[in-house]
Amino acid sequence: MSKPTIGQSHTVIQTLANNVNWDVLDHTILQKIVNDPTEAGKQFTAFLKNGGKVIVDSPRIINIDRSIPFDPKFIGEGWSIEEQDEKSLALTEINFSEVMFNSTLEKGEKSIKGEDNLKRLKEKNCIRLDAGIFKTLWENQILIPEKWKEKTKGNITYIFFDGTILRSSRGHRSVLCLYWLDGRGYWLCIWLENDWDANAPSAVLASSTLVSET
Repeated sequence: MSKPTIGQSHTVIQTLANNVNWDVLDHTILQKIVNDPTEAGKQFTAFLKNGGKVIVDSPRIINIDRSIPFDPKFIGEGWSIEEQDEKSLALTEINFSEVMFNSTLEKGEKSIKGEDNLKRLKEKNCIRLDAGIFKTLWENQILIPEKWKEKTKGNITYIFFDGTILRSSRGHRSVLCLYWLDGRGYWLCIWLENDWDANAPSAVLASSTLVSET
């Protein structure tokens, strides 16, 4: 992929500015863009990547760039990768319609330790989505289906990516999760020694699901 020139980028901005129907826009919306330029930049980048077309619905399939492995420094200094789901690492695209939210809670259980949850996921032999997929979604949140942002029984849903187990400098085994609050995405890295409940599902695929080709 060839990078745009500075002159080309300036021309695109000028073309858009000259052709926007400013009379139909609300000044409060424009002010939100001014107040949050980082988020506006992400949305505008997605708009340009889509050929200058508005993305009405999230795409069903997204590509996962595996050329650059997930760097645990994303979390902070001293973090390392302890183990990963090799089946997840082999995926180069994800079909959202085939992703399942798996809670391993059994009848009568209100919570389970993260390590026990991980053990049960492994026993199910499902594909546990990894940190590389998490990073792709975090950097391109406009691609995430609205269903992923819904609450679970009125509580915030924390979607875990158990395909990558991380270890902090203090020795805590942890996994990443995404969640939404007040219309914005956030992430956390949670210790596996903590409790998992019904609003903390794992994003997984069935082991027989074919979502990439070699």
